[in-house]
Amino acid sequence: MKKKVAFYTLGCKLNFSETSTIARSFADEGFDRVDFSEKADMYVINTCSVTDNADKKFKTIVKKAQKINPDAFVAAVGCYAQLKPEELADVDGVDLVLGATEKFKITDYINDLTKNDHGKVYSCEIADANFYVGSYAIGDRTRAFLKVQDGCDYKCTYCTIPLARGISRSDTLENVLKNAADISNQGIKEIVLTGVNIGDYGKGEFGNKKHEHTFLDLVEALDEVEGIHRLRISSIEPNLLKNETIEFVAQSKTFVPHFHIPLQSGSDSLLKLMKRRYMTNLYQERISKIREVIPNCCIGVDVIVGFPGETEEHFLETYHFLNDLDISYLHVFTYSERDNTPAARMDGVVPNKVRNKRSKMLRGLSVKKRRAFYESQIGNELTVLFESENKTGYINGFTENYVKVKTPWNPELVNTLHKVKLTEIDKDGLVRLTFLKRQ
Repeated sequence: MKKKVAFYTLGCKLNFSETSTIARSFADEGFDRVDFSEKADMYVINTCSVTDNADKKFKTIVKKAQKINPDAFVAAVGCYAQLKPEELADVDGVDLVLGATEKFKITDYINDLTKNDHGKVYSCEIADANFYVGSYAIGDRTRAFLKVQDGCDYKCTYCTIPLARGISRSDTLENVLKNAADISNQGIKEIVLTGVNIGDYGKGEFGNKKHEHTFLDLVEALDEVEGIHRLRISSIEPNLLKNETIEFVAQSKTFVPHFHIPLQSGSDSLLKLMKRRYMTNLYQERISKIREVIPNCCIGVDVIVGFPGETEEHFLETYHFLNDLDISYLHVFTYSERDNTPAARMDGVVPNKVRNKRSKMLRGLSVKKRRAFYESQIGNELTVLFESENKTGYINGFTENYVKVKTPWNPELVNTLHKVKLTEIDKDGLVRLTFLKRQ
């Protein structure tokens, strides 16, 4: 009988794309992939280490796998596995820990899946993670995450990603276009571009430090690929989101009106402590430019609360800056200390109780911003891509500008695009619609 393997992914879209690539390597070796809730011979957990919660959740996932099948072989890969391999190897039930480069050769490290007395570690020095492995993930049959870039050369004082993923490097433009065409040929309607720092695309494309192409070159080339219905840009640094890219998206055939732009703080003094590569005036300029040429655009923002040295005045500066910005929603991160980062050694530690209070305030602001954005879209005619889940009798979908909609469940709607008119916001904060025509 074929061996069965199951996967669990913690963290970002990039991790999801890489899990899919790793899963395909198991398929090539004759394994059957099953859901993580099912009994498998091997469980692979792709880890994240952006926050303390992601670290803690790993142990919970290992216990879940052991409960399903105590005899299963358990492997850990990903960022946490690169940063703290021995710590993961010490977790009861873990048999194998693979670092940043080894994870893509995971099938080389397993034989008969006999459990080990203690987790075995194979982890390179992060300086050796200097080559690129392309990947993409097809999730719920409606959208795919396409990795175009990996690693980061920035030195943000709170971040472990350069330690976990290495230097900035890119897929070749030729391979990105090939992968995009392959995804489209499988009937996927939307592709989300992902990476660690995608605005840095082109650096290390052919194993050298210089840029062979720019991010603008990438989006212009992807816009010409036949058969793609939608392209969405995931998180992009404000200093790397150039006006030319914004203007191109405004008139693009396939790129949708949606940007997610990390801010992290609305205080220039904190941005300097974080070693971010912009100040609030540049961020404001980017938002204004988007609103000028794409009035209907959805704009998401990352923000960190509780960074060392963040006084009440600094926090209120951030709150008021965000409140005044014409944005659509927030992703709020409560700062957590990461080993081997400069921020972990800084003075002015903010008590956890204060961090949580500030996080709650910004999450409340996010609800208000999203509601206002949704209300601004009522009456508009937009196109919805419907997803694949039956959620208590309803099917959800997203418009091109990222308004989440709901309508009574109909399996025929799954992975289809429909022209609709947005009619009202319901008690769940989702938008109802009337159908105009299928595209």
